[in-house]
Order: sequence, then structure tokens, then C-alpha cells
Amino acid sequence: MTTSHRCRVCDSPLLEFLDLGRQPLSDHFRAPEDTGAEFFFHLSVGRCEGCGMVQLMEEVPRERMFHADYPYLSSGSAVMRQHFAEFANRAPTHSSDPFVVELGCNDGVMLRRLAERGVRHLGVEPSGGVADLARAAGVEVWNVFFDEETAAGILRDRGPADVVYAANTLCHIPYVVPVLRGVRELLAPGGVLVFEDPYFGDIVRQSSFDQIYDEHFYLFTGNAVHNLAARCGLELVDVERLGVHGGEVRYTLGRSGEHSPSPAVSALLREERERGLTEPAGLRAFAERVDRIRADLVSLLTRLRDEGARVAGYGATAKSATVLNYCGIGPDLVEYISDTTPAKQARLTPGSGIEVRPPETFTLDYPDYAVLFAWNHAEEIIGKEQGFRDSGGQWIRYVPEVHMS
Repeated sequence: MTTSHRCRVCDSPLLEFLDLGRQPLSDHFRAPEDTGAEFFFHLSVGRCEGCGMVQLMEEVPRERMFHADYPYLSSGSAVMRQHFAEFANRAPTHSSDPFVVELGCNDGVMLRRLAERGVRHLGVEPSGGVADLARAAGVEVWNVFFDEETAAGILRDRGPADVVYAANTLCHIPYVVPVLRGVRELLAPGGVLVFEDPYFGDIVRQSSFDQIYDEHFYLFTGNAVHNLAARCGLELVDVERLGVHGGEVRYTLGRSGEHSPSPAVSALLREERERGLTEPAGLRAFAERVDRIRADLVSLLTRLRDEGARVAGYGATAKSATVLNYCGIGPDLVEYISDTTPAKQARLTPGSGIEVRPPETFTLDYPDYAVLFAWNHAEEIIGKEQGFRDSGGQWIRYVPEVHMS
């Protein structure tokens, strides 16, 4: 473990505990004819010795990741559509004319539910392509990055927000302190910030190292969020464990002193301390499990190739970039990756150069094995692809360890 960088929250030293090597932009799927130089950065993770925040050691410029051609669609999964619908139906609002702001609204999958009910709302989305999809669905969107200036503009033009919501967004933002300070000013009295992001406790428990990639700058814990909130004039008042995306926590923050924290907050903070979640010994053990997964996965894929088996991938996810590049897996080991996203099809996976093909390729000529990169949607996918199993095909999974099923 080495220290050479400073925490983006409190400026204390960072202690590096995991090095995932040279990595590309996780959502930059290139056309085969694009022979220009590809952007790479060094992906390693550290823990702040001051506030305990787990974060990337190197920051990728936000404009490289979130732009007009950003390919991820929040509405692409039936499970996630239902997840966002449930939140919209019970969003905590505190006035007769509530106003809800969503940071990183993507294609508007949550806000469109509120729009249909006539709830005042605003999405803030820097990626132009998905912002246009949200507008087409009847959602009001500002196509900008959220910061303190944006918060002041919303407050001036629309008034204070009863709820500010963010799903898989705050962990993307290295400059999170000024963002939360902007949210604090934007909130109405008694208003709340509700955000959900991958939970570092689940990443460690499952050894799901592929949750670590360029867009996931922070890997939140309850204790780190508690410390972050206090730094920004906010207070952690509730937490809820979620099963989506391989394990997340939904955090609720309010202005300090305006809410009574729920017992769930103290329970989570105590559990993390008792686990020693971010203590050096546990972090070293996590890194050792990651190394073992890499060795086992490469060994299995190499053996299957040498035996003449056909292996495809399923789900050209952002997190698959981490697995493919950390393990050195290319077209020699995985023939292609099936994905439903049109913007990714007929393109090459970042760094590893594996062709992405539409689902019909998979169903019309099943491979012998399929690496399930979209493992967080395993139940939905395996249920939909029963024909693959019926044909004798086997899924290869690497969370929490390499195995076939």
C-alpha cells in the first residue's frame, strides 16, 4: 500500500490498496474503422486516512465520460424501470406543490412518472443524447453539469426543491463537496437529498471489483457519507439497502438539525466499524481475492479455447471494461459480446477490442459458454435466455468467484 495522492473530500493522504492497471474509458465503444489513439488512464483505488472515503487515485476528465454520445440508458432494464417507478410513487415531498430535481436524470425514466402526475420537476443531465430522450418523454431537462452555480440558477428560476434525487450519479462526481453545498442551498426547509450508489461494503463482500471503473470515482460507505455530509452542512438521516446493481445503499440527507436520524443510520455505521470495512487488513484481503479471480478466469477461458469451445460474452457493460482489461481478455478468448443497446452494436469494447453484436446473434447460434458480464441482472437475463441453457450452454460467472452454471 502506498500514499501519494490527496483526498478530494478532505485533502488528507490516500492509501492505495488496489491496482487494476491501465484502463480505457468504460463507455467508449469505438467503430472498427476508428484507428486513432485510444484514451487510457491508470485505475487504482485508495482510502482516505482522514475521512475514510474510498476513491480512485486518478480522475478522468468529466467531459471525456459524459457527452452527447453517452450510451448508457437507465430504462434499458425492466428491473430498473420498476425500481425507479417505485421511488417515483413514494418520493418524499413536503408541500402542496412539490418540486423535485434529479441530478443525472439520464433518459428520464424516473422523472417521467412524476411528469405524468403533473409534479413540478427538473432533470439536470450533462449528456446531450440521453437528455434529448428525456425531453421527448415529457421531462423538463437542463443539459448542464450540476454545481453551485447551477443550484443558484434553479433556485432563482424555479424555487427551492423539496427533493433532490440522484441515482448512480454522485459517485461519478469528484468535486462532490461543492455539489452537496449547492444542494444544501437548493433545498426547501425540511427538504431532502436522496441518492443511491454502489455500496463498497457489498463490493468487498462479493469481490465485485468490476464495480470499479472510471465513472465510479467514489465507492461510498455509510461512515464516509456521514463525514461528507457534515462537511457540507448536511446530516445523514436515513439509509436503505438496495439489491439493484449488485448492491447499493440509498442515503437520505437533510440540513443539519432539521431531521431526526433513523435507527438504520447508527446500525449501518456500527456494522461497518465492527466489520473493519475499510481497515488495511480487510482491504489487502479484498485485493488478494481480486487477483485470484483474474487468474481463475483467464485460466478457464484459455482452457475452453484450447478445447475448441465457443465462448461469447453477455452484456457490454461499463464494468466489463475493468474485467476485460485487467485480465487481458480479448477476441482470442471471447468471440463477441451480445448487448441490447443499439449505440454499442457493431462497435468494439473499450481497450479489449471485442465486437459487440445484437441479441439475435446470440439466440440464432448459441455459443457453448457465455461470460455473464451483466451479472447484476442475472435473474432477469437467465430467465429470458432459457433457450441457451436448453441448448446445453453454460453461464460463466466471476462474482463472487469464478464458476459455471
